[in-house]
Amino acid sequence: MKFFWRSVVFSLAISLAWCGIKDLHEHFEQVGWEAQSLHPRSLLRNESLQVTNLSPEFHQENTVTHDLSVEEEEEEDYLDFDKLFREDDDDYIDIIDSIPDTISHVEQGNVLALFRGKTRIQRLNILNAYFGFNLYRSLRDHVNSSDNIFLAPVGISTAMAMVSLGLRGQTLEEVLDVLGFEDFVNSSSTYDYLTFHNLFLKLTHRLFRRNFGYTLRSVNDLYIQRQFSILNEFKDNMKKYYFAEPQLADFSDPTFITQANERIVKLTKGLIKDALVNVHPDTLMMILNCLYFKGTWENKFPVEMTHKQTFRLNEKETVKVPMMKIKASFLATEDNELDCRVLQLPYVGNISMLIVLPYKLAGLKGLENQLSPQVVERWQKSMTNRTREVLMPRFKLEKNYDLIENLKAMGIGELFTQRGNYSGISEERITINKFNHQGTITVNEEGTEAASVTTVGFMPLSAQIRFVIDHPFLFLIYEHRTSCLLFMGRVSDPSKH
Repeated sequence: MKFFWRSVVFSLAISLAWCGIKDLHEHFEQVGWEAQSLHPRSLLRNESLQVTNLSPEFHQENTVTHDLSVEEEEEEDYLDFDKLFREDDDDYIDIIDSIPDTISHVEQGNVLALFRGKTRIQRLNILNAYFGFNLYRSLRDHVNSSDNIFLAPVGISTAMAMVSLGLRGQTLEEVLDVLGFEDFVNSSSTYDYLTFHNLFLKLTHRLFRRNFGYTLRSVNDLYIQRQFSILNEFKDNMKKYYFAEPQLADFSDPTFITQANERIVKLTKGLIKDALVNVHPDTLMMILNCLYFKGTWENKFPVEMTHKQTFRLNEKETVKVPMMKIKASFLATEDNELDCRVLQLPYVGNISMLIVLPYKLAGLKGLENQLSPQVVERWQKSMTNRTREVLMPRFKLEKNYDLIENLKAMGIGELFTQRGNYSGISEERITINKFNHQGTITVNEEGTEAASVTTVGFMPLSAQIRFVIDHPFLFLIYEHRTSCLLFMGRVSDPSKH
């Protein structure tokens, strides 16, 4: 009999009820869950815009303020990490460990060169971003140049780390190498293979607390076919490091898809519908990772300033899109070496979106090729703050990817073949036949709702006061306390999802 392990990864969800319930049907049907819940936290143009009196219909069409209203916490959906973790846990992740001399003197282009002076949690997120940028390039090479792209690097890294708990031999080595975790372990004599799992645990604590001014939630689920036996060590470690309590399921029962989709709709506040279209009846195990972010701009774009403007897709094609406008103080810089401008749009709290805009219409691919944690750090260090007029398109992206071919192209081969060594999960022979990543992001006047060393060649935007985002650009959403790359993507055409 041929067995399959299907790993399903979504980039957006609002909350998770973390249950000790072993029966999946009961898990879906109960409203008041008995167990606690896991609720883890241009080219410059000088044209002017004319402001006109706008009808009530215009305001209704062009604002989604009601979608970004303050949410009431559901107690059954929230696990209080401030109570769960000890007060000294922050000390653990904020330690700056010494690194070997061989690493401290590596060439500047090596990602490990960024480790010096960084805390443990920042080092983990440097590697998460490094993996995310490489995955983005692999994904870009498999889609059309005119396609928009959206993914959640930290969510995918988390799912891969969860899988790695049960891998052995060459299969494990390939995964650790592509994720950068092998280099991480070798960067300090105090690290071992459980260190990064422990740091993922602490990252959950640091990111998903309350009262940071934004909503950031994470969820991990582990569904197991009733007749499938997994090793206790894997089961215990999934719960210990990722709060993924095993839940029994019958993947051959048609009602499973219906119930699972209803649960995902609830968790994502309706952002993701029909996430599971079909589940192979031979599926033995399913891993679900979800990440949800809702943020409000520190400087909201006045909706009455939003007008239809031209967005240049390429040298020949343009579209008319709602273009938001604001004048406020923002951090920005220019990178003359990479021929781009970078703008930081802060959310309330300590999260921001970086807009990376190439000077040339055809300059996006070259910029994508150079994207790295080192480049982002240089941008952030060279930014200056001044009053700027910003014009930016409103956009919404909805994307769904099966990442197996992308991960194979990056060097993870055995994992998706019958040669894969899953002996740390089960004594039965299993494999992964689907690795799905689905996400959506909405950027508007109120904010964003998403269901991740030298200054050579840089100069401050001392003479420029306008930042007009009117052609294809990149965006990165960072949480600055941990240097965590939460989401990233490309907007080639804001008129398309």
